[in-house]
Formats: sequence, C-alpha cells, structure tokens
Amino acid sequence: MHIVLERVGRDAIRAHPSPGGDAGEAIALTDAELPAYVARKEAGNERGPADGERPRWVWSDTRAWYPALLSAGVRVERCIDLTLSHTILRNSSLSAASTLATAPSGPWDAASVLDEAPEPTHSALFDLDTGHTDGDAASSALAEFAAQQDAVAGSADPGRLRLLLAAESAGALIAAEMRFCGLPYSVERHDELLTGLLGPRPAYGRPPVLEELAARVRAELDAPELNPDSPPSLLKALQRAGLLVASTSSWELREIDHPVIEPLLRYKKLSRLLTANGWTWLESWVHDGRFRPDYVPGGVVTGRWATRGGGALQLPKQVRGAVVADPGWKLVVADAAQLEPRILTGLSADTAMAAAGRGKDLYAGIVASGAVDERAHAKVAMLGAMYGATTGESGRLMPRLTRAFPRAIRLVEEAARAGERGAVVTSRLGRSSPPPSGSWRSTQSAASAAESTAADERRARSQARDWGRFTRNFVVQASAAEWALCWMAELRNRLTALAPGRPLAESPHLVYFLHDEVIVHAPAELAEAAAVAVEESARGAGRLLFGAFPVDFPVTAAIVDSYAEAK
Repeated sequence: MHIVLERVGRDAIRAHPSPGGDAGEAIALTDAELPAYVARKEAGNERGPADGERPRWVWSDTRAWYPALLSAGVRVERCIDLTLSHTILRNSSLSAASTLATAPSGPWDAASVLDEAPEPTHSALFDLDTGHTDGDAASSALAEFAAQQDAVAGSADPGRLRLLLAAESAGALIAAEMRFCGLPYSVERHDELLTGLLGPRPAYGRPPVLEELAARVRAELDAPELNPDSPPSLLKALQRAGLLVASTSSWELREIDHPVIEPLLRYKKLSRLLTANGWTWLESWVHDGRFRPDYVPGGVVTGRWATRGGGALQLPKQVRGAVVADPGWKLVVADAAQLEPRILTGLSADTAMAAAGRGKDLYAGIVASGAVDERAHAKVAMLGAMYGATTGESGRLMPRLTRAFPRAIRLVEEAARAGERGAVVTSRLGRSSPPPSGSWRSTQSAASAAESTAADERRARSQARDWGRFTRNFVVQASAAEWALCWMAELRNRLTALAPGRPLAESPHLVYFLHDEVIVHAPAELAEAAAVAVEESARGAGRLLFGAFPVDFPVTAAIVDSYAEAK
C-alpha cells in the first residue's frame, strides 16, 4: 500500500492512502499528529488483512519529511522520494518517451547538488513542502506520483526502473538515519591526533610543526618573506631557485630532486589536514560525541552520494583514530573488494573474468589467467580499461586484457564510442548519463563544416575523446552506485531484524558510507551478527543486479573499537 503525504498549508498535511485505489478518503493531519499516524501505520494497527506489508510512504523529499519523524522516535521501512525519482525518470533513456520526461521544466526539476556544495539558504526543493497547496497541480505530490507511475509502466524496462527508484529512496532513508544517529567521534582523540601531527593548537597563526616546515621551505628557497600558502608566490620562489616547474601541485613536485621538496610536501599535506579537518572543523561538525555530515544521495550524476559540508567523503586516515565506538559497542567496518571491475564483469556477463575473480582476489585471478604477468599490471590494465587510459603501461597492456576478457572490454569500448558520438549511456538499473553540452555539439558541428580548419578538427576529436572517457566510466560507476544502494538497503533491513522493537540508536545501525565502504555501530553482543549481515547483504545485492550470473562481490568486515584499527 502506498500513502502519499502532501503539505497543503502551514501546519496542514493531507495523507492519501492507496491513491487511485479504494482505501478511503484523504486524511487531514497537523504536523504534531503526523508522527503518531505514521507510527500506527508502520506498526500495522490500521492495516487490514489485504495490507500484509508495511506502507510505502510517498513524499516530495525525504530530507524534508523524515528528520522530524526520527526526532519523534518513528522509523519508516520504505518510501518513494519523488524528487530523487523524478530526476532519474526525467533523464533515463528507458523512460525518455514518457510525458514526464518530455514535459517542460517545472518545480520538480531540482538543480544538481555537487560534492561539498555550500549550505543553501532556501531552494525550490523545499518549496514543494512549504508553500504549495493541494490545488497546485504542477507541484502536487499526488499528481507527480501518478506521472512517475505512468512513466515507469510505459518504460522500456519497468522492472529495472522500479528497483532503481526503490534503492534510491532507501538510500535517502539511510542518509537521514545516519545523520540522525551520527558517527561516534571522540573530540579528545581528534585533538590528540592533531597535536601529535601539528603541535599544540596556537592562539593564532600556524601550529608549531607547520611554522617549522615553512621556515625550512623559506630557507631552502632563500625566500625569507615567502608565504607557502600562496601558490603564485610559491611558484615564483621555486622558479627563482632554478626549479623547472609549471605548477605547485604535489604530483609535479615529487618528480624533482631538491632539498626543498621534502619539507614542502610535508607542509602541503599537513596544511590540507589543518584546513579540512583541523580544530575549526572539529568545533563546527562534532557535537555530543557525534559527527553528523549532511549526505546528499544522488548528488553526483553517476548516482554517487555527495555531502553538504563536513567532508565526510574525504575523512583522512590521519584522524580516523578519532572514530571510536561507544562503551559496550563495536564498529563493523566493511568494504567491497575491487567493486568496479566486478561490476564490469556482471554488466558484460564476461564468464572468463567472473572465473578469474571467483573466490579470490580478482587481480590475482587475472594474473593466473595468463592475461598479465603480475598483480600490479592487472590493476593498471583494469583501471585503464574503465577510465580510458590508452598510453603508457595501461595502453601497452590493453591488447592482452582484450584478448583474455573480450566481453568486458567490448562493453566499455562501446560506451566510449557512444559518448564520442554524443549519445547517452545507461546503467544496469536505468540511470542515464547527461547529454553533452551545447558547446560540445557546436564544436563537433564546426569540425564537420566545409570551412573547418585543422585546429577545429583537433579540438573536436579531443572533446569527443574526453566525453567518451566519461561515458566509458559512467556505465560502470553508476552501476556500482546502484549495487552499493542495494547493499545498504538490504543491510538496513537485516540490522533492524537483529534487534526488533529497539529504537534506532539502540540497535545496530549504519553510521557511515563511502562509495564501497560502510561502518555499522553495533552493541558488542550483536557485532558478529552484524558482520555476517554485511557480507550476506553484499551477496544479495549482487543477485538483485545480476541474477544468477556467477560474479562474486566479496566483502571484508572487521570488528573494531576504532576506525583506524580496520585499515
């Protein structure tokens, strides 16, 4: 049963049970009445014999509806996030002919959110829940839900899209729950780690270790007034010292043999740590022993998550020792091994590559197959295949990889050629890549014109290859993001079943996610069961995406007291 929730005015909500069905009239609720209503429905107190499952809540945006329910002690099992679903259906090649996809832009078309985007002051995203009335057909949740159902039903593959929308919406629930519970984090331990690396926190200016390194850099470059935090000043100082550098990037500096390089690279690394995760970050983001980043599911075009501030997706190893379990609890830290190459295996149904990774390290299996001579070569070759590296060691190894695993390499090559033509490509479940920009198409057209120059043609070829590299990786990365969503959704259900009836924060729960890695915070007595759930959920995600095709998704789960102990 679906229940559509709509805000129809200030402190006025309308619930539509089974819209389009015969479950009765809409129900008027206030904000204060909503948690009890949802709790009754979730508990089954108002479900009839035909309503065996818990309802699937349909709402505009999980970020706008779910936090208040969590604060009231109410969890929901399932939902449909109309904003996330709209974005998918609007852009998917599977639903491209639908009325929803071909309609002019409207209030449901939210702007993309980039990783670490600034906190918005207000946006149309939340206008859907605050300013519109039920009579506003353009933004009505009921009308949007009907349009989405029609788009899925008339799509080229309704089953794939239904699974994708369910997984995306489950991810939104998980993101809200992770922010509500927070990642257990020790302020004291973080301060100890920073002090050990940087020296005591200064009242102002640089910490002692950074000041010492800056002095060494100035001395080696004979530049007593140099500010090493200024790239233009640093570049000029390096060049005055006779170093042939075009930038101050670390990768370029590592290639140079000079006494300044060691202290300068250390300075840059520690300065980044201070800026991104120093004492100011600690005061801004960690409260009451919890780090609560604002995750943005689907914030990247491939479906990967983003964050609004806090840097959760770049938590550096230097401070992971501050992520510590509560007394009597454990952290279960798990990551999927070689996820993207295994996703490529499933996408292409390459039985030779599946055999290479079955029950063992995939790269070692590629070596054992005779495709390459050593594990490092296997990794370089696979990354080159997925990211379009055609020169150097990767380019040299590609012919051997192609002979050994023709189906896998053909899939990414076809995705690249599609991108070079300006076509879109689509993930396993139905997320499609954005089309190239108007300027890209103009460049391609200019190169085909009768009056085009050799420079026009070179520019067009270069841009086409660049876009082909994007689409080559898109099909793999987007499908990997879908696998991760299915993994977490299944894991969420299994963790809930380990402690039925307990409040979220008192039962095993997800507290962190990074592409192919999760952290579960669990009571010590349930940690082993949580680790098993992590591994079983990974197998379940593989079956959801690839059915009976024999591709393995091995996950290693470590039960630890500190995140640093898992690495």
